[in-house]
Amino acid sequence: MKTLLLMRHAKSSWKHSENPDHERPLNKRGKKDAPLMGRLIKDKELIPQCILCSTAKRATETAEMVVKSSGFEGKVDYLDSLYMAEPNVYLEGLQSLPDEIERVMVIGHNPGLEGLLQIISGRVESLPTSSIAHIVLPVNQWKDLNLDTEGELVENISPEDLKVKEKAKGKSKEKGKEKEKEKEKEKGKKK
Repeated sequence: MKTLLLMRHAKSSWKHSENPDHERPLNKRGKKDAPLMGRLIKDKELIPQCILCSTAKRATETAEMVVKSSGFEGKVDYLDSLYMAEPNVYLEGLQSLPDEIERVMVIGHNPGLEGLLQIISGRVESLPTSSIAHIVLPVNQWKDLNLDTEGELVENISPEDLKVKEKAKGKSKEKGKEKEKEKEKEKGKKK
């Protein structure tokens, strides 16, 4: 069994429209979301052994932030072929990995990443910027991964999902504090 993490690059800037698409950097939101997702893979103990990344500036900046915030210590392979790649190109990159690598992350672009996710998981899922899809693959060798592989999508999580969870945690903490205050008031009335 192999583990594949598909990550769409973080949100990029359109501020300098004279820049070629390949050179678009991350915007403010992207610079916040990429490290957040790096911490997520660290917290979930999903740090990959290898990262395959598009050479587009927005993807390389995403990779750098994920590496720094997750504690990743492996090798990042920057591949020109992953820039705006089709699903079969991502597959070719994965098929060339050494078999001792059990967990890999691919940082790339839509629509190719969403297409690959659909092909491998059999599910139509959206991959917003900075999202990570965690897939378990029923292969022992990367060369056996192909368009007919039926992987299991364990989770598809975006920075927005994390923010919603954090808000919910905050609200439940507040409710807990309010209940404690009410209990204290009730105790005071009984005395």
